[in-house]
Amino acid sequence: MHTLSAIEIRDRFLRGEITAKAIAQHFLTRIETFDPQIGAFLCVLKERVIKQAEWLDNKKATGQKLGKLAAIPIAIKDNIHIDGEITTCASKFLTNFKAPFSSTAVHLLEQEDALLIGKTNLDEFAMGSSTENSALQKTFNPWNLKCIPGGSSGGSAAAVAGRLCPIALGSDTGGSIRQPASLCGVVGFKPTYGRVSRYGLVAYGSSLDQIGPIATTTADTALIMEVIGQHCLKDSTSLPMQAEDYLGKFDGQLKGKKIGVPRQFLEGLADEPQKIFDNSLAVFKSLGAEIVDVDLSLLKYSLAVYYILATAEASTNLARFDGIRYGHRSPKAQTLDEVYELSKEEGFGSEVKRRILLGTYVLSAGFQDAYYRKAQKVRALMIQKFKEAFQKCDLVATPVCPCAAFEIGAIKTPLEMYLEDIYTISSNLAGVPAISIPSGFTQDRKPLGLQIIGPQKQDVAVLHAANAFERVTDYHRSIPEFVK
Repeated sequence: MHTLSAIEIRDRFLRGEITAKAIAQHFLTRIETFDPQIGAFLCVLKERVIKQAEWLDNKKATGQKLGKLAAIPIAIKDNIHIDGEITTCASKFLTNFKAPFSSTAVHLLEQEDALLIGKTNLDEFAMGSSTENSALQKTFNPWNLKCIPGGSSGGSAAAVAGRLCPIALGSDTGGSIRQPASLCGVVGFKPTYGRVSRYGLVAYGSSLDQIGPIATTTADTALIMEVIGQHCLKDSTSLPMQAEDYLGKFDGQLKGKKIGVPRQFLEGLADEPQKIFDNSLAVFKSLGAEIVDVDLSLLKYSLAVYYILATAEASTNLARFDGIRYGHRSPKAQTLDEVYELSKEEGFGSEVKRRILLGTYVLSAGFQDAYYRKAQKVRALMIQKFKEAFQKCDLVATPVCPCAAFEIGAIKTPLEMYLEDIYTISSNLAGVPAISIPSGFTQDRKPLGLQIIGPQKQDVAVLHAANAFERVTDYHRSIPEFVK
């Protein structure tokens, strides 16, 4: 069953070939068998998912209408709220925080009869590119258990790659869905900013964060987007758009489409990733698309801009974790000042502290003009550059990562780690949709992905192109030997 797509699992349930309870049991057994080595899940919702599956079987037996996601097990990144369940954000600060409500995305999944199977590991407060910053446990890449799964949605990507569930939700602030999807050989989609409601997502960088799906196929990704891509009155940044038809637009045709390649921005790409990227462009050509050069050289500044703006927003968003309202409160504190200081000192990990300090610095008097306002101006220029590029082409193609998954502990310096997101950050700064799809393997059998970026609100077009690519390649069908 775990070799099937989510749509195939749902259809078998609808045809009466298998029960929802049997589906839930199958994936719970796989989690029990393989997750001790992978470490994808922080929490498995065993009782909840069995109860939901039994209710769903009864619903089907009594002839009631079933939802689009009937009996599909879905994992949720542990910075997205599920009512009544603990939301830790993989931080010591929130190990006792029970969510008082469900996020809009989770609510929409449950409305369509999805089975919520568990909550997945991440870099603490979604700050990182390898999931090594989780304060609670390590997560390993199913393709190579010595390697990182990517981050910050590493738990979600590893769960899907290990076929512990067919779909998982992640969040993407600077590449946190696409980068782990690439390193784990699965599909990861970051929608247009505002296309999916952020209500119920614990904020990191509010102008950059976006919830999106990780799945084994583009069709499964499209199915989820049809459900969660809806306007939400509880989110002031939610786009006033109705759900779109993604699957109906999939015809495998790219003839006449222009794919832009920012070659200046890609200078310095290593030989192996370059070869895989060139092969991907050849696939587009074979589908009738035209490859054109576009100038996005300004994107070389995206890393600097991102780490000014994202940390500034993080320092503001994380001010609420003060030991007073919720989460960890230091038992050593004797005064109010000590409650604040010691609770943060004990609750936050080193990477979170680093980003809070950096963000507070760039927002401080005397430095706001020099850093924060200048970064906002460069961000506006990047948005303009993307608009100019999309006048010459329909979509832009780049690699997702500069290298394949590296061994745990191999990258020692924060700056070197930040460079892992060099190709993904610009999509968040511009608020445009982008997808990572499996595009090949390195010589030592590690997966790499291709990134397709589209204009704002052209989410359907991005998924359409990804689906056309997927139809003539078979990388998405590969399953790690360890979990077969």
